[in-house]
Amino acid sequence: MPAPVSQRVRKRRDALRAAGLRPIQIWVPDTRRPGFTEECRRQARVVAAADRVDHDLDAFMDAALADLDSESGA
Repeated sequence: MPAPVSQRVRKRRDALRAAGLRPIQIWVPDTRRPGFTEECRRQARVVAAADRVDHDLDAFMDAALADLDSESGA
């Protein structure tokens, strides 16, 4: 007969802890919530508008990409 679920879960968690891990709880946005999609669109519009008026952004991004490329040896 298999071990009860609670016993299997406890054993698994104990093994993870022994491996140096610890449990955490994270909260993430509920993508099923009414209004979520529209809020994403609103925020994307705000970012796009900010990008359009930031004339130094393209140069900054190009420099950052070049820096990453030089560090990776590409």
